Amino acid sequence: MGSDLVGVLAVLASPQRLRLIAALAGGSNYVSQLARELQLSRPLVHMHLRRLEEVGLVVGRMELSADGKAMRFFDVAPFAFQLTPEAIQDAVRTMEEK
Repeated sequence: MGSDLVGVLAVLASPQRLRLIAALAGGSNYVSQLARELQLSRPLVHMHLRRLEEVGLVVGRMELSADGKAMRFFDVAPFAFQLTPEAIQDAVRTMEEK
């Protein structure tokens, strides 16, 4: 629990990742389109989406385009966090030392 919270907060500390979540809140999108919309490189968008996916904030899926090209689409996963001093206290109790 505590390590999960730290992981999510670390991932959300990136302005680019927050921008990606905001862009995906409007619906599914694929890496190239997100890169164009956010004016970021495709490799950078892919790296950030992978990090968001690792902590369960987005989900990816493969789809075939009309011309048969495989495209990876991403969606925001349902999530809600209530960050209170008590929640942090509970999380700290369960943290794994690294």
